[in-house]
Amino acid sequence: MRRPFALLAGVLLVGVFAMPASAADGKGDKGFTITDPRIKESSGLAASHLHPGIYWTHNDSSDGPYIYAVDSATGRTVARITLSGVGRPRDVEAISIGPNNEIYVGDIGDNLGGKWPYVWIYRLPEPKKLVDQTIKATQYVVKYSDGARNAESLVVDPKTGRPYIIDKNENGGHLYEGPAKLSSSGSNIFRPVAPVDLWATDAAISPNGRQLAVRGYFGGIYYAWNGGKIKREGRLDVPLQGQGESVSYSPDGTKLLYGSEGEDSPVQAEDVPGDDSKSSAAGGSSDASGSSGGGIGGNVKIGALAVVVAAAAVFGIRRLGRRR
Repeated sequence: MRRPFALLAGVLLVGVFAMPASAADGKGDKGFTITDPRIKESSGLAASHLHPGIYWTHNDSSDGPYIYAVDSATGRTVARITLSGVGRPRDVEAISIGPNNEIYVGDIGDNLGGKWPYVWIYRLPEPKKLVDQTIKATQYVVKYSDGARNAESLVVDPKTGRPYIIDKNENGGHLYEGPAKLSSSGSNIFRPVAPVDLWATDAAISPNGRQLAVRGYFGGIYYAWNGGKIKREGRLDVPLQGQGESVSYSPDGTKLLYGSEGEDSPVQAEDVPGDDSKSSAAGGSSDASGSSGGGIGGNVKIGALAVVVAAAAVFGIRRLGRRR
């Protein structure tokens, strides 16, 4: 699949600026590395509700109906869950955990730029035992009220269970609200309810339901959630990664964990910004945790230089493109 210019620029910068996370201290909120060779395109992250220190992830495309439970203390996979009752996934991009310990998997990517008339969400109970097993999932058909589009962000309100999707658009997208209750017998229409000023690759809602974090390749924004009536509050300190694809809150809501695609991909943690970092309720997360140096906010000079180099790379590539 053709990658955008900005992504190529980010890849060029990885060797200079990216700093891998370590799980040596055995604490997920300090960061970890996903070591499973089967996970080469980790595109979503969600903190387990039932198993402390466990984060759920999945591959992007060309895998199968699988999700993986990763131990943040070691970076190793402790269980692979096979989803039954669904078709072959097309482009799985997001994972979230809602009320009643139910996992939602977003097969919502569309690398054809909005050509598929519908996409899917899968829902399954989080397993009580972490062993390789098959679990029956419910498949839901998703359509957008204003036409097909590409998306990589799925969140579930931790209080109401209502699902939301943010589409992926280089010039900014929208938060789409789904039905209060998904139906497996017909199409579920998602409608735009608020603009999102970012080329979004993933999003997460804080465990206490107060904050929405949205990340992109080179930055992020956090909003007051307000039951889906979002209000922009500030920018996130997103670490520079080769292909930043995922974000999740730690179970206690004090950290944001950022993941990237690739083999031995790092999951890095940063403090949650704003008042939410001090008032988050422990437990009940709808997404994951990890930490490391290399955050843009932790080193302003490196972050600024990275932006300059990225801009230069994009400008140069586009100029080359015009000469052909």
